Amino acid sequence: MLINRIVLSLITFLIFFGCQKNDNATDSTFPLTIKDASGNIYPTIKIGTQTWMAENLRTTKYSDGSDIPVVSDNAEWANNEINRTTLPMMCWYNNDQITYTSNKIGALYNWYAITPSTNGNKNVCPTGWHVPSDEEWSILINYLDPLADGGNNDNVAGGKMKSTGTDYWLSPNTNATNTSGFSGLPGSRRDYLGGFYNIGAYGYWWSSSVRNNINPWYRVMTYNFSDIGRGYYTIKADALSVRCIKD
Repeated sequence: MLINRIVLSLITFLIFFGCQKNDNATDSTFPLTIKDASGNIYPTIKIGTQTWMAENLRTTKYSDGSDIPVVSDNAEWANNEINRTTLPMMCWYNNDQITYTSNKIGALYNWYAITPSTNGNKNVCPTGWHVPSDEEWSILINYLDPLADGGNNDNVAGGKMKSTGTDYWLSPNTNATNTSGFSGLPGSRRDYLGGFYNIGAYGYWWSSSVRNNINPWYRVMTYNFSDIGRGYYTIKADALSVRCIKD
C-alpha cells in the first residue's frame, strides 16, 4: 500500500508539472531565434506580452533582399543634412564591420533607412518583425518599472535591460543586471557629419514614431545610470541602433 501511494503521488507530481508552461521555452509559437535577410541569426526574448530581438540589428539588406546603402565616407554621409536630402544610409562604428558584427553591438542606421516613407516602403527588420513604436517601447519599460512613464521618469528599467559586466559597457555599468534578457549593448551613434562618439558609454535605439509629426522618438541607456531615457531627435541624418519587435 505504501508503494502504491508513493507511485500515485509521483504520477500526480509529473502530471501537474508537466502541464505547466514556460512561455519562452515550450510555447511552439515562440521563436527562439530569427534570421534577417543578410543571414544573421538573433536570439529572441519574451518580455511581458512582447517578443523582442535580444541583440542589435546588423543587417545590410531589407527584408525583401534589397541592399541598404552602407556609407563610410564622411562627405557622402553629411550630404543628407547639408543638402537637405533624405537618403537611407547605414554604417558600422568607425566603419569596422567585422568587429561590430562579431561582437553583436551591431550596425547604425539613419532615420531615413528605417522609415518606409523614405526607404521605398521597405522593412529593415525581418519579415514578421518591425521597428518598435514609441508606445511599444513604453510598454516594455513600464512592464519593467511601472513608475517609469515610458522613460520620462527616473527608473530602474535600464539596469534590467543592460548587458552585465564591462566587456562592452564602460565601468561602472551602473546596476546592470539584465534580468529582462533584453541584453542591451552600447552601440552609441554617428552624427550627421560622420563623426562617431562614445562607444561603450551610450546605447541609442530608434523608435518608428515621431513627435509632432517631425522629430523621431528614441530611447537611450548609459554606462553610469540605471535608467533608460526617452527623447526625440532633431536630426534624422544621425545614425542609431535598431532593435526589432515581433508583429
